[in-house]
Parts: sequence; structure tokens; C-alpha cells
Amino acid sequence: MTTAFITHPSCRQHDMGQYHPECPERLDAIGDRLIAAGLDVHLHHYVAPAATREQIARVHGARYIDEIEAASPQTGLNYIDPDTALNPHSLDAARHAAGAVVKAVDLAMSGECKTAFCAVRPPGHHAERGRAMGFCVFNNIAIGARHAIEHHGLERVAIVDFDVHHGNGTEDVFSDDPHVLMVSTFQHPLYPYSGLDNPSPLMVNVPLSPGSGGAEFRAAVTDAWLPAMEKFRPQLVMISAGFDAHREDPLANLKLTESDYAWVTRELIKVARTHADGRIVSSLEGGYSLSALGRSVAEHLRELIAE
Repeated sequence: MTTAFITHPSCRQHDMGQYHPECPERLDAIGDRLIAAGLDVHLHHYVAPAATREQIARVHGARYIDEIEAASPQTGLNYIDPDTALNPHSLDAARHAAGAVVKAVDLAMSGECKTAFCAVRPPGHHAERGRAMGFCVFNNIAIGARHAIEHHGLERVAIVDFDVHHGNGTEDVFSDDPHVLMVSTFQHPLYPYSGLDNPSPLMVNVPLSPGSGGAEFRAAVTDAWLPAMEKFRPQLVMISAGFDAHREDPLANLKLTESDYAWVTRELIKVARTHADGRIVSSLEGGYSLSALGRSVAEHLRELIAE
């Protein structure tokens, strides 16, 4: 089965400054590693379309979209959050990052490519309905999930988030939505200092203490995620694929390795095979050690390709 690899040149042009960890070179590290590992030739490459205003507005209100458009600078950088800046290309990149996930959902639902990875930036899972934060402008995975529900008529979508930071934006969007199950792990305490106070049975958040590694992560997946997903029976599995829980990442203190990302991908493939006709859409979130990011994405994709 063909795995789609979806990106857009504008995602490389979004640049928040020389020393910002969410840098264009992240996409280079992924692409170079896929070539070196011999995986690139097994992917079906697509250029991401820009998400339409209607698609974005399923998640973010018109006022917020207007604010982001108005904040887009003609030159230089405009900070819309202490950690998040727009340059003249950022709005285009954000639209294409969201559009990549919409495209991936369409490919999965049509059967053309039942698995897909979106190599996009800016990332999305911290973007709330009405607020940009944490390097994120539009919530790409949420926009894709809403598209799956409203355009394709799905009743049950599972969002899996293994980024080291809690996906507060995704939780904000879907906390009261019976169509979406969110399962996540994240380091706690750590930015954005959330994820512990949502009692909804469809929000399965598992905090991990600093220093936790593969054993603790795999136990969280086995004991919490998988039973919730089995009960929910998702028709589509979507992944907020942050690789900053890797032991080499400079922004956090978890100790996952490439083998942990390969393992969790295999487990999610089993869920998708059972309930979702094999459909998996994955989109890049964090990961700031360039070497570790490239290696981890390669192992994640190796499992999707093998499927």
C-alpha cells in the first residue's frame, strides 16, 4: 500500500529567526534522512494545497483568521505570541500546512493512499480556537479531523498525540465533541502546563515525569490509549507526530528513542487495521534535535510504508 508524503515549499520559507528551534532545517533533516535510509523512493509525493478559509473556519473563528491575516507582515518578523512569529511567508505556510492534512484525509478516505505523513510547518497542536501559541498558528490536525467529520461524514476520529508538550489546542477544539477521541502523552510539568484537568472520557491524557523513557511511554500506551481506542472504534486514526520526547531533544527531558516511535506506530497500525480500514494520517509537530528528528521520522515512516 502506498504511503503519501505531503509538503509544500512555503513550509521551508516560514522562518522565525536564526536561533529559533522551530527552524526550516527541520524539514531538510527529515528529507535527507529518508533519502539516506532508502525510504524516499517508497513514498508517493504530493504538493500540499492551501486550506480554504472554510476549512480553517471549521476550527478557528472568522475573527481569529482575520487577526492572523492582519498580523502577516510585509517584511521582517511580527510576534503574535512570545514564542511564535510570522514572517512574510508564514501565513502561506500555515495555510498549506493545514491543507496538507486535509489532502491526507482525502487520500486516506479515497483509498488512494491509506497512510500519509505531512512534513509541514508551522506545527499546529498548541493553536487553540482563538489563540496562536507555542510555535503554532492553525491547528493542522484539528482542521483535518473536522474535514473528515464534516466533509466525509465520519462519526469517530481518534487523534493520537505523542509530542512531549501537551496538545492543549487540540483539546480546546474537541473537549466537548463526541466524534473525537484524543489520547496523549506528554512531559509534566512542562509547557504549556495543561492536560491534567479535563474529566471527559474522550480526553485520555497521560502525563510522564521528567526522565521517563520507553518503558513508561509503552505502559501508558498499553494501559490507557489502546483500551480507550478499542472502545471508541475509530474510523480514522490521526497522529500529532511530535518527536521531541526523544532523549536527544534539547527542549525537554523524556528519553524516548527511535525504537519507541517505531513500536507505537505499529500499535496504531493494528488499531487502524481493525477499525479504520488501515487509514492513518500523521502530521509533524515538534522535534528539535535535527539528527534525532530525521531518524525518528524515518522509523515512523518505515512502519507506515511496511503496512
